[in-house]
Amino acid sequence: MDLLVISVAALLGLYMAWNIGANDVANSMADAVGSKALSVKNAVILAGLCEFAGAVLVGSHVTDTVRKGIVDPMVIAKIPGLLPGEAAAMIVVGMTAALLSAAFWLHFSSATGMPVSTTHSIVGAVAGFGIIAAGIDSVNWVKIGQIVASWFISPLAGGIIAYVFFKFITVFILGQERPVAAASRYVPFIVFIVSATVILATVYKGLKHVTGEIDWLTDNVTMIFALAASLFFAVISKIWVKRTLRGKETLSISQQLEEVEGVFTPLVIISSCSVAFAHGANDVANSVGPLAAVVHILQNGTIEMKVGVPFWILALGGAGIVLGLATYGHRVMRTVGTKITEITPSRGVAADVAATATVLVCTRMSLPVSTTHTLVGAIMGIGLARGLSGINRAVAKKIFSSWIITVPAAAFLAMILFVVGRLLFLEKVRLLIIGI
Repeated sequence: MDLLVISVAALLGLYMAWNIGANDVANSMADAVGSKALSVKNAVILAGLCEFAGAVLVGSHVTDTVRKGIVDPMVIAKIPGLLPGEAAAMIVVGMTAALLSAAFWLHFSSATGMPVSTTHSIVGAVAGFGIIAAGIDSVNWVKIGQIVASWFISPLAGGIIAYVFFKFITVFILGQERPVAAASRYVPFIVFIVSATVILATVYKGLKHVTGEIDWLTDNVTMIFALAASLFFAVISKIWVKRTLRGKETLSISQQLEEVEGVFTPLVIISSCSVAFAHGANDVANSVGPLAAVVHILQNGTIEMKVGVPFWILALGGAGIVLGLATYGHRVMRTVGTKITEITPSRGVAADVAATATVLVCTRMSLPVSTTHTLVGAIMGIGLARGLSGINRAVAKKIFSSWIITVPAAAFLAMILFVVGRLLFLEKVRLLIIGI
């Protein structure tokens, strides 16, 4: 019986991971696809490799029992009048309901091409289950408040950085009378910024589960390494750009701009891949975290704040993410990459760097932000750099609406699913846990 329950939970975890791939992961390659640096097919292949590597190789092997500390499992365990094993059974049923609820909401959002936050979906779903299971006081409303604040903070910060960065590219390179000569002068500086941002994000976001165990890898050492490596890449890029653009100064302005955009193409691909790798390392827990909690409770019969994540669960999450990206990710990829504003390789680089830098800084400050929200805000920032007409306001309005409704929609659906699950399966799961 326990194998059956674990199998059902695993299928739900796989479905959730599929939806993460279809919605969240598609954002990471949206700039590369929108700028035509990559075809959708090649973007899916590259993102799939990066996401799976991040999820399986350096994904978290320890996860919160209830994601993001939204509901304390101990509050449920202390509910008066519960039978032996009933609290653990409630968490199993609740986590299963939360998984299904978040997956349904993500599936609906992907079908309509709307980029929403996977983290906010699962947080809303867990909060909904917690309210029904242990009352409104069981929810950490401070955390919920931080998430609501992030709806405004992360897109605004990403948008401002992207706006400033793209304005720099426009003024010093694209807007010059001789764009090719300007690119030879300033692209190495941009490569330095991109390299430093990507390296720091890879270490602190993508590899944090590995680097946390390395004592000598302090913040100062990491910063020195990032700056030294970035300087090396900047020097290499200066040589490469000069060779690539040699003899192109005599072309017409439009032809020179086309050649300069070609120089930015490798940068937007690299920055997009780094976003995908860091996403796989971190957000796979959104699909496998609840599953790991269910498996732990069924196997051990105990409720703990943090539980181990077996390798097969990480692999399941990684495979599901890649599958979702390959089969359904093109919808969100096209919305973010083509419908908000027109994206070129230079604009894609500005958006990726802005989003990566914003998420990195907020992570270091322990502020909960969504990569999806930040990247969309960054893309709107580069659109605003061309004026209000540079943004499709109808699409922007739909995206903002979907963000606001995500938490309550996932919570409401989780409440319904938990009530149904409690009526139909709670006693069976309880008896299974206590070994009857």
